[in-house]
Amino acid sequence: MNDPTDVQAFDARYLRDVLGNFPTSVVAVTTTTADEVPVGMVVGSFTSVSLDPPLVSFLVDRSSSTLPKILEAGRFCANALASDQEWLCRQMSKRGTDRFSGVAWQQSSQHNPILDGVVAWVDCTIDKTVELGDHFLVVGAIGDLTVASVKRPLLFFRGGYGDYTSTAQLLLDSHLGR
Repeated sequence: MNDPTDVQAFDARYLRDVLGNFPTSVVAVTTTTADEVPVGMVVGSFTSVSLDPPLVSFLVDRSSSTLPKILEAGRFCANALASDQEWLCRQMSKRGTDRFSGVAWQQSSQHNPILDGVVAWVDCTIDKTVELGDHFLVVGAIGDLTVASVKRPLLFFRGGYGDYTSTAQLLLDSHLGR
């Protein structure tokens, strides 16, 4: 077992530059407060944890002003943003603004915002929260989920946004002359 005091220190910029070579999904995590006000934030760390029981997770910086609202609600919806929703990602990332201004959404059975136009969504109750370094890991028990569209997902890679097209889709498009 490694001694945690033996962890090498890295320059923060170098660490970000290297880790930026790992593409991440762009997910808006949403909930509503006790008085039904929608709140949300963007994460690049959403992942499946377990199929049995069905669990997902995301990481969020300890300084987040949105996380306490999500924890208080005890539930969230993870919305996988589509490649044409970079504007929504930027809006949901702004501090001190109404992140839902002009955003169309529907309410899930658990009262979480499901954003219109997303690729997929996963509606959850919070199973546990673990403090890890300068972040919290939030684990959610899946209550409902669906693929909402066939759009391509929005990805973050090397400091910028883009999308993903599968090899199968490229072959199909080529065959169809697109």
